Amino acid sequence: MQTKRALICGVSGQDGAYLAKLLLEKGYEVVGSSRDVTLSSFPNLKKLEILKNIHLISLAVEEYASVLKTIRDLIPDEIYFLSGQSSVGLSFDQPLGTLQSFAFGVLNFLEAIRFLDRPIRFFNASSSEMFGNNGQKGATEQTSFDPRSPYAIAKVSAHHLVVTYRDSYGIYACNGILFNHESPLRHSRFVTQKIVATAYGIAKGGKEKLVLGNLDTCRDWGWAPEYVEAMWLMMEQSKAEDFVIATGESFPLSVFVERTFSFFNLDWRDFVVVDSDLYRPFDISVSRADPSKAKKVLGWSARICFDQVIKLLCEHQTESTKNL
Repeated sequence: MQTKRALICGVSGQDGAYLAKLLLEKGYEVVGSSRDVTLSSFPNLKKLEILKNIHLISLAVEEYASVLKTIRDLIPDEIYFLSGQSSVGLSFDQPLGTLQSFAFGVLNFLEAIRFLDRPIRFFNASSSEMFGNNGQKGATEQTSFDPRSPYAIAKVSAHHLVVTYRDSYGIYACNGILFNHESPLRHSRFVTQKIVATAYGIAKGGKEKLVLGNLDTCRDWGWAPEYVEAMWLMMEQSKAEDFVIATGESFPLSVFVERTFSFFNLDWRDFVVVDSDLYRPFDISVSRADPSKAKKVLGWSARICFDQVIKLLCEHQTESTKNL
């Protein structure tokens, strides 16, 4: 059987690294792209000990000529679009760049696939942020979007482009609507990493305070290595469809903080300061998911959920710091 070739855009990030590892284990030839491979040390690929097994290329996803040439040269069987400006907060400061990184990037790949007329399968990482506040009812694939940030608007645009090209041209293109998912590879700017690192530092004698914004925001937190399994399963189906990928359970940020500090035998109320300046202009209060379609069609459901996610993050923080 011929070896499949996959192109991962955003291979240096959390999801890209875990996906690359999964596909290598399944016998794929993996190509990973970065805007300029000479400027990145790819720490996540090094941590997973897979850097030497991946062919790295430079690619500007916002430039159609670059995308077209790359696809024409590689002729990949599958393309996973996981790149783009990934911070919701930063998107308020960089709205144009955020929109370009997602909408223009996805459009360029879809148009190149259409132009080359090859049976290339395309996955786009959509986001739970697209739903906005969805109250007590978990969002499904049919739930209307209500984007509340430039990041979410950019994701909605890319999502609809995938649907349009799938319906109009018969391209195998699908969206994975990913709710929050964590791992030790998560960038330090994300709030979960900030919480775990600060709690550990205090437990080791540090005097710092943990400064956070709205503690009442409610999110669905899963485990990133499981979420890339769902991405791959979506590309293995006979028909391209969109799926909500989540645990199905949501918790307030305050509970995440409380249980993280409890892991280190600390009372979070002694160390947490709320700063209203950290509130976003239009913050999402409640984000809930109904991932039942993924379970029914893909046979996928989250095995590692909220409490175990926290435990794994805290254990890794402890072990990694010991090894320094």
